[in-house]
Order: sequence, then C-alpha cells, then structure tokens
Amino acid sequence: AMGKKIQAEMDAQRSRFVSGAGERGIPERKANELFDLIDKFAGYGFNKSHAAAYALVAYHTAWLKAHYPAEFFAASMSFDMHQTDKLALFVEDIRRSGLSCLAPDVNASDAAFSVEEHEGGLAVRYALGALKGVGEKAMEFLVNERKSAGPFASLEDFANRIDPKLLNRRQVESLAAAGGFDAINPDRATVHAATETILAHAASAHEQRTSGQHGLFGGRGEETNIPPIRLPTDAIWTIAERMAAERDAFGFYFSAHPVDTQRHLLAAHKVKSFADLAQVEMASEGRSSATMAGLVEDVRWRTSAKGRRYMMATISDASGQYVATVFDDEPSAELEQAAKSGTCGLMTVELDRRPGEEMPRVTVKRFQSLDGLARRTRLQLHLTISDTAVLPVLTNELHGVRGGNGIVRATLPISAGRTATILLGKDFALDADLAMRLEHLLGEGRVELSAPPKLALVG
Repeated sequence: AMGKKIQAEMDAQRSRFVSGAGERGIPERKANELFDLIDKFAGYGFNKSHAAAYALVAYHTAWLKAHYPAEFFAASMSFDMHQTDKLALFVEDIRRSGLSCLAPDVNASDAAFSVEEHEGGLAVRYALGALKGVGEKAMEFLVNERKSAGPFASLEDFANRIDPKLLNRRQVESLAAAGGFDAINPDRATVHAATETILAHAASAHEQRTSGQHGLFGGRGEETNIPPIRLPTDAIWTIAERMAAERDAFGFYFSAHPVDTQRHLLAAHKVKSFADLAQVEMASEGRSSATMAGLVEDVRWRTSAKGRRYMMATISDASGQYVATVFDDEPSAELEQAAKSGTCGLMTVELDRRPGEEMPRVTVKRFQSLDGLARRTRLQLHLTISDTAVLPVLTNELHGVRGGNGIVRATLPISAGRTATILLGKDFALDADLAMRLEHLLGEGRVELSAPPKLALVG
C-alpha cells in the first residue's frame, strides 16, 4: 500500500495495525500516532542516506549546469540520445539559457552531442546519431571518414566516400530533412529528392574502388570515373512541408514552428509565447487576459466532479508545449477541428496563476484559424530589387498569385545611385510561402511581408 501510494488501502490497514499493536501492549493513542507517521511517509519519502545521496548528486548537477552549461547539456543529451521527448525539452532549456543549439551538419557534428565555439562563446552541436532512423554506427563511420580525409566538399564527394552498405534511403533522407547537408547544398527539398541518385552514385564509386578501377592516379573523390550527380530541378517544399520533414527527422520542431510561418500576423496582433507569458506572470498572482498562437496537437474530453464536460487541449508554440482548458462550446468545437487538421490558431486566453504553482493555467476563450485570419487580413509585401534581370522571373511568379487583396510594392534602381518605389498592385494572394520563394529569387533580407498597422484614434 505504501509503495503503490494507495490511500484507500492505507486507511483500511489502520484498524488492523492499531488492533495488532494493542495485542502487544501498545496504547491505541500511541498506535494511531505511529500509524500517522507511516501514513505521512507513504505520501512520498525515503530514508536519510538515500536523501543525502540524492542531495549530493543534485548539487553536483546544478554546479555543472551553472558553470559548464554547454558541456552539461551535450553530456545529458548524449545520455538520453534516443528519447525524443527529453531531447525536445533539452533544446528548449538550452535556448532559454541563452545558448545556441546548432543544427546537425555532416561537416561539423559528431555521432553524439558535442560542444564547439560559436560567435565568441560555446554552443551545443546536435548529434547526427540522435536523428530518427539513421543509426549510430553509420553516423560514427561518416564522422570518422570526415575526420580522417577532411570535410565533404560536395554531394559528389560525399557519395564517393561513403560505404553504401552502411547508408540507406531512409538515413540519407533523414539527414537531408534535418539540414545535415545544408553546408554542402542548402536546398533540402532538392537533396531529399535526389536520395536515390546519391545512393546509386555511392554504389558505383564503391564498386570502382573495390574493383581497382580508380582514376589515373588512384585514390578517391573526384578521381573516380563517376559523372556528377544530376539534381532534380522541380523539387520545392513549402514552409509547412519543410517543417514537417524536419519534425520527422528530429521527432519535434527544431529550427522553427508552424506558427512562425505567420509571424507577420502574430506581430500585428501582439501575440506572446507561452514562455514569455509565464515569465511576465511570475511576479503576480490572479487572472489576466492575453493573445497567444499555437498548433493544436491533441484534444481530450473530461468530466468534472460536478458533471460538467470540458476539453483539455495540448497546444505548442515555438517556446514549447502546454495544456489548455476549454469550457465554452464554440472554441471547443474549433479546437477539435484544428486538432484533426493540424491547424494553427490565434487564441484569446485567460491566464490564472495560483499560489505555489510555477506555470499559469491557460483557459481558451476564443480560437481563430491563422489561415483564415491571413485570408481576411490585407497583407503587404515589399520587395527590394538590386538586379533588374530578375524582373521577368518575378513577373511570372507574381502573375500566378492574383486574386487576393494583398498589396505589393517594389523598390528598384532607375539610374546610378537612384531608386524608385513602385506599387505593383493591390490584388495579390500573399502568404509566407510566396515570400520564401521570392526571397530565394531576390536574396536574403530583400523581401518583407507584414500586416498593415492598425489605425488608432488621436485627439
């Protein structure tokens, strides 16, 4: 009864204990006092030597985390390398601590988590072996090959040097989806689609090496008689597809979250993350209202002690996962539908911080689909064009997204040292995917998607 913490069984044992004690000459009052101590210990307790050992381990752990945080996280994550839920929590904790968790990279990562210099400090580099479905042994071989013969210079170089018996399609796809080849080729969709070609190339190179059919001077890499890898030209991922592929590889959203695709809307509505609100609310107790956004991952119906039916929704944003309560019928129905379709939404919530509780309780009062909100919001897109040679391609791209209510403006050169800003139209269907495609065309930082500022009355 104590080990399982079964209170009903403990209550049933009291009379038996008191009766047995009385048979041995112990007064009933004393027997009840003794049982009260046993009952209290059954709540949660262990002996002093056990407590002392735990305290020492806790002290050592806290000291290491405080003074060597990057090394602490790398060691802890390597220990729990195959527990996706724990890795997700560690990544959140790393970022809350002000450190960087760098993405996996075939030219920088080890099979386990590691520490490296980054922007004047230390950062944790994500382990290749922690990706889903890749296998530690295969990643150890890959890392050993890189360390012995140098970084992989290209996809061809990678294919020429790997052992095709140790890598299969699932492993290469997982590496591509996680960004493992970004340093070689940042187009993840293209690399992912070229997996079979890469493996066929690797098999041909391996066959030449083992049969002695090397180039003129022998060796590996560019000296083999293998043609360059032909990459597909039509492989394109939307932002949602890129994040879904990344989640399949990591087991969680690593570099971005689906709500981030509508960051222009979030900024316009002054949305706060759960972590931000939890920190703001730390100093006060009571209830307050806020605007949040999140992906509805799961919903479950519950019945209160008074017989009232309510919903418990598991929601996530870029700062992590939390559980919200929903009592009203309309938002309950909308969250249930959002959970089925994997939809992100804007939520009006009530936060309730109670004494002794670290995190505020969240109650959803209103839910709006972010996609629906985006369609109703008149977005603005501003393009900065440095080379007018891209105009024909840009025209074709914009021609295919007519039929909305978005505004597009472009700033472009008209003569030496002079630019002009032109209104291209007010009927474009704008979204984050279009902005990403145009940024790929024009260059990083040259595309700005935003929601128009809200008008305010002034007196």
